[in-house]
Amino acid sequence: MQRTTRTAALAAAVLLCLAGCGQQQHHPAGPMQKPVSEASRQWRQMADDFIRDYFDAQPFFAAQAGKHEYDGQLPDLSEHGLRREVARLHQAHDNIAKVDPTTLEPNERFDREYLLAVIDRDLFWLEKAHYPNRNPYWYLGQIDPDMYLSRDYAPLDVRMKAYIKYARGMPKMAKDIQDNLKGPLPKTFVELGIADFGGFVDFYKKDVGPVFASVSNPDLQKQLADANTNAANAMANLKDYLVSLRKSANEGYPLGQDLFAEMVKDTERVDVPVGDIEAAGRADLERNTAALKSECSKLLPRGTVAACIAKVMAHRPADPPVEAARKQLGELKQFIEQHDVVTIPNNDPIHVAEAPPYNRSNLAFIQVPGPFDHGVAATYNIAPPDPKWSKAEQAAYIPAVATLLFTSVHEVWPGHFLQFLHSNADTDHVQAIWVGYAYAEGWAHYCEEMMWEEGLGNGDPETHIGQLVEALLRDVRLISAIGLHTHGMTVAQAEKMFREQGYQDPGNARQQAARGTYDPAYLNYTLGKLMIRKLRSDWIAQSKSGKPVSAPASSGAAAPTVAPASPVQGATQPAPVPPPAPAAAPPGNDQALWKSFHDEFLSHGGPPIPLLRKLMLGGDQGAVL
Repeated sequence: MQRTTRTAALAAAVLLCLAGCGQQQHHPAGPMQKPVSEASRQWRQMADDFIRDYFDAQPFFAAQAGKHEYDGQLPDLSEHGLRREVARLHQAHDNIAKVDPTTLEPNERFDREYLLAVIDRDLFWLEKAHYPNRNPYWYLGQIDPDMYLSRDYAPLDVRMKAYIKYARGMPKMAKDIQDNLKGPLPKTFVELGIADFGGFVDFYKKDVGPVFASVSNPDLQKQLADANTNAANAMANLKDYLVSLRKSANEGYPLGQDLFAEMVKDTERVDVPVGDIEAAGRADLERNTAALKSECSKLLPRGTVAACIAKVMAHRPADPPVEAARKQLGELKQFIEQHDVVTIPNNDPIHVAEAPPYNRSNLAFIQVPGPFDHGVAATYNIAPPDPKWSKAEQAAYIPAVATLLFTSVHEVWPGHFLQFLHSNADTDHVQAIWVGYAYAEGWAHYCEEMMWEEGLGNGDPETHIGQLVEALLRDVRLISAIGLHTHGMTVAQAEKMFREQGYQDPGNARQQAARGTYDPAYLNYTLGKLMIRKLRSDWIAQSKSGKPVSAPASSGAAAPTVAPASPVQGATQPAPVPPPAPAAAPPGNDQALWKSFHDEFLSHGGPPIPLLRKLMLGGDQGAVL
């Protein structure tokens, strides 16, 4: 999932037209342009340089963002390369921090804070958590070549050449990973590495070739075969190395209380005691559990909650999952439009497809083009069951109607896909390029409950149970992440919680508990959702009170404006224009303002939510939870 004018810019453009379109005989040149100050010019150059340097240091990330001049290139993840990257980030942080925010325009001040947050996030994982030396999970997103195989941004032969260049770099990458992952490592980390790096062996040997089989160039086909063979051998060696670490594997996965608190602060700007986050998660678990019991009493009055959930999960779509999901997307988009839930900024395409054979580890996922890709369709993938499984296991894998519905809400309408339509369309490249974990997953998870509250399902208990089971899974993730890393919780205890309080099957419970050890930030699904719900409540209360709902220029936060041209573009900027106030709602009718809130929330890229909270409420406005 990666990130045509954003919502705030569209609204401001309407105001510009209303104010000026009828007066063109007096102002034939259009709106006055505010002169660019020297401080703004220097800031834009600094932001431009940061983007360029970041892409040069992280070319794989750049290619994923749609900068295809970086295709096939991989970052230098050797020990020397990692030290150089840490030094580069520290220097960039120092340079940006020295910029006096009072000399900048409001949107530039916001971008300054945005970039500092990006740097702090990267430095946490590199320098404080030491994940390149401990955690195979840190590498997986940096070596998955899906964009070359699935994203139709160029003809297949062009993407094939890019893939070949990528594959030729994998032997060095695999050696660097092996050199960095010095044992002993936690058991769950070792097993993850064996499974996923080992999975790349078969991927290179069996799955890539068929994707490019239609390219009728014998020389390219030979290059592909040779590159895949070498990449597979390198990954096999890496897998064997991790197998050798099994003997010394330990239970040393916890970050510890202090480092866990630094994680949420450095990566999400959440400066809240971890105990308060845990209390909020437990309260949400209790709220959703009570709602689940209430709905089950309607659906299966004399049955247990487990029997009730089993009944819901046994109700599967009449159509195959891909076709069922395709129908759901049309219905969900129509629901959004009819209920005026949120603005859909453009008609960029979304396809639904069976997940390709090389990427079926998750039931469903979405691949969204980056902000520099244009006219490229996103793909919502649904994985079929493994044909090697028993008939019973294959049947059990097919998602239930209610489960698939909220998966489609989460991944597409109005979840990840719609969010990235907004962020990709943001002409401020700082905001378009970097979308944070809690923002993206918090929004998608927030949408599940919000859509039920908007009336999706027409009050049907079965539909609501589908939403609640997904919410309980994310609640237990938050509690398990904190328990595993700060309270001495064991993986077995976390697994038990996923089964008993998250109502997960044994296999998924095992996987979810293990994930909490190597992905402690998976608390961000619920943490992000709770911060968004709190922000919505506070923003609506403030808007109904008649107070401004965006920061004034003097506050140090950016007010929503016509989006500036990216520093990369270097265009002359229009003067900031305040957005229209949200439509007035009758007293007590908070839901009438939800669309205004959603549009405003989505109009600033994907920053840390506390940073966006400060912007939307006009300064430091109370607790984030």
